[in-house]
Amino acid sequence: MSDATSPSDPEAAARIAALEAMIAAQRATVAAYEAAIEAERARRTEVEAERDRLASERDQLREAYELLKQQVELARRRLVIAKAERIDTTQLELEFATTLAALSEAARKAMDAEVAAGGGAAAGAKNGDKPNRKGRRDLRLCDLPEERIEIPDPVLDGTVPRIGAEESVALRWRRGGFVRLVVVRFKYATTSAAVTPSTDTDETASTPIVTAAMPPRILDRSLATPSVIAHIANEKFGFGMPLHRQEERFAAIGVPIDRSTMSRWLEEVGAIAGATIVEAMRQEALATAFCIATDATGIRVQPTPRDDKQHQPCRRAHFFVQIADADHVFFEYTPEETSEVVQRMFEGFSGFVQADAKSVFDVLYRPPKDRAPLDDARSDLGVRHEVGCWSHARTKHWEAAIATQDVVAREALARIMIMFRLERAWKNKLPDVRKTLRDRHLRAHLDAFFAFVEPAYEDVKHQRGMLRSALGYCVRQKDALLRFLDDGRLEMTNNHSERQLRKVATGRNAWLFVGSDDHGQATGNLLSLIASARLQKLDPEAYLRDVLRVTPHWPRDRFLELAPRYWPLTRGRLDPVQLDRELGPLAVPEQPLPTIGSSLDRALSTTAAP
Repeated sequence: MSDATSPSDPEAAARIAALEAMIAAQRATVAAYEAAIEAERARRTEVEAERDRLASERDQLREAYELLKQQVELARRRLVIAKAERIDTTQLELEFATTLAALSEAARKAMDAEVAAGGGAAAGAKNGDKPNRKGRRDLRLCDLPEERIEIPDPVLDGTVPRIGAEESVALRWRRGGFVRLVVVRFKYATTSAAVTPSTDTDETASTPIVTAAMPPRILDRSLATPSVIAHIANEKFGFGMPLHRQEERFAAIGVPIDRSTMSRWLEEVGAIAGATIVEAMRQEALATAFCIATDATGIRVQPTPRDDKQHQPCRRAHFFVQIADADHVFFEYTPEETSEVVQRMFEGFSGFVQADAKSVFDVLYRPPKDRAPLDDARSDLGVRHEVGCWSHARTKHWEAAIATQDVVAREALARIMIMFRLERAWKNKLPDVRKTLRDRHLRAHLDAFFAFVEPAYEDVKHQRGMLRSALGYCVRQKDALLRFLDDGRLEMTNNHSERQLRKVATGRNAWLFVGSDDHGQATGNLLSLIASARLQKLDPEAYLRDVLRVTPHWPRDRFLELAPRYWPLTRGRLDPVQLDRELGPLAVPEQPLPTIGSSLDRALSTTAAP
């Protein structure tokens, strides 16, 4: 058998080799294409990732830009248009007329029914309206010294008989000033027995000289009397007049008193007041108060000088204000704002605490077993209930409504506006009446408000912005915001604490800082007395003058009688002639005020751990 392929083997082999080479080349080309495709895919993946990253950054920048626009609009509104939280209420009422009308219909019918029945539930509906102007004030009703200026007619006077006169009243300022107080202490020559000169000696018996003792004073060996200290303290802490300006004013009227001397007076008197009157007030408040409203603000403290004389910035401290019912006001100076400081301030107190949602106050509302012991292992066994502030909720919705013009924020603001209007209608009612009216008219608005807010928050809780902040505040603070419905003595807002802190803010802009921690504590004590005196409708300067006159003579266990709350009763038991003198003897009533001892002892005896 012959081999048929033998003649063509070389050609076939060459052809096969060429085909194999071609296949190999094609495979190499395919591999190259596949590598190029993989590289392109990798590059495309990188590009897509970069695109996604850039898109995310773009979205973040856009969101930040929108937030910045909102903040700029809010700042423009506060700085250029008005600082107050003002908004066109008429526009809100028109915009949400149907919603507000549905919410108010039931309350309006109930109030009309009470008015028809003679209950007068809506009698105070216009309490918030501004009173009508009554013309020019009558200065004759003011307790002022009077001078008369007679103006005759230069031509007619003396030639034509006078038949009457026309009188008008104006004001004149007469410079007041200091009075030089001369203290005369008599000297006496005393002997134990009458001694006559001896006939056999020229010497006479010794005659001791006795000088009348200086009566007790608030500051020994000081030229400052209670009235001077009270005036300086009230000017600085009541009206924000820094000591360097008082120094200039005193020098202008001829009495140079340097500011360092006045600062030392205030620090010593503030320390004395804090250890006596303010401490007694605080013990009574912690034992008997129903609700304590609190807030805090910052204050700068002058740094301690360094050995190398290098300049240092002021450090930051804080003033906490505490308002115990309508009885006492305290300003507590603290170098730090921590939960431990807050817990120590409220140690032992059981009742309601009204504050904002700042985290340092959270420790107050924990069960006693969940609180850490204090510095000396004491346990705080007080049980407190949080009361929220609707002004903070309103402010957050106002900011969102102004900056974003969001319809949800505007409707929430309109709902809050209706609730404030209702609350203002019975502001001056008795607590029991207030609670009844709140349950009857306001509770339905509150329920409807949270039924509106909670689903709205779910829609925006993953978005940054003022609207989420406003809605989230209300949702998280729901229980605290509803707490004021529990008792008619509780307030809907914490504005009274904010108003008390204005004195610190005003002073902070004028006298800038306190000199040390000791000076800060003394400042807080004097602020406490001045604010408490205002709370009790007393003249702060007159009150300070009187208690500084009385304190050196007063028994140590009865300092609560000198608190502003009880001072009108205590003052009525003192000799007005002795009290009016700047120094001298003072007869202290032997028996304490009966209303103080019975109420405080009863409160202390009935206060027990939960």
